[in-house]
Amino acid sequence: MSARARAQVSSARRIVVKVGSSSISGDNADQIAPLIEALAETHGRGVEVVLVSSGAVASGMSHLNLDGRPSDLATQQAAASVGQNVLTARYQETLDRHGIAAGQVLLTEGDLLNEPHRSNTRRAVNRLLDLRIMPIVNENDTVATYGLRFGDNDRLAAMLSVLIRADLLLLLSDVDSLYTKPPHLPGAERIDHIGFDAELGGMEFGATKADGGVGTGGANTKVKAARLAASAGTAVLVTATGLAAAALRGEQVGTWFEPMPTAPGRALL
Repeated sequence: MSARARAQVSSARRIVVKVGSSSISGDNADQIAPLIEALAETHGRGVEVVLVSSGAVASGMSHLNLDGRPSDLATQQAAASVGQNVLTARYQETLDRHGIAAGQVLLTEGDLLNEPHRSNTRRAVNRLLDLRIMPIVNENDTVATYGLRFGDNDRLAAMLSVLIRADLLLLLSDVDSLYTKPPHLPGAERIDHIGFDAELGGMEFGATKADGGVGTGGANTKVKAARLAASAGTAVLVTATGLAAAALRGEQVGTWFEPMPTAPGRALL
């Protein structure tokens, strides 16, 4: 990736940040405060920030005395209902230190695909950003059905980025970058930059780290989501949750997906 493109990350005016369940639950729950501090710092520069957060089911499991992610839909819905409240409260606790209010937005796939829901979603998120409120977005697991689900929040974040014309999509996980194959395998090479028209054949994107069964995404879903957003002109950066602050400052971290060239001012080019 060119130094010019990476430097412009810090000048993006609208950013969508997605964090996965395994990065903010269990042993990694202590990453919540540093992540929100990084987002608050970015917000303080006048940037519009949207957080797409997984983790509702994982956050609710202990309150339902569950040792693992429930397999049946009804219990998943119950865990999500409890956990979404817990998760939002944790985020707001850190945001309070910066005088930032969070606005909860729960979506199903139909809200981003079908009119008038699509327009309503765009209007609601835009208005929250206009009011300098930080939208906290998640799939509405309490009511979503198997036939109408995003499947993972990487895809949700990509679709939302396109809908609200974000300059940058930051996809966070447990791994610092994408690799040519799972990084624990011999010969795995870190990928710094992926052109908008680059061929990815031969790369073995896959699971990179055990997450205790609380997450639904992985490297493959991030590549697909990044391609979706980049094809619409949104730049994408994939890196570790612990590197969020560095990424938002435009430092040389993660894997950069070059956006497809579009009208001036639409993409980070």
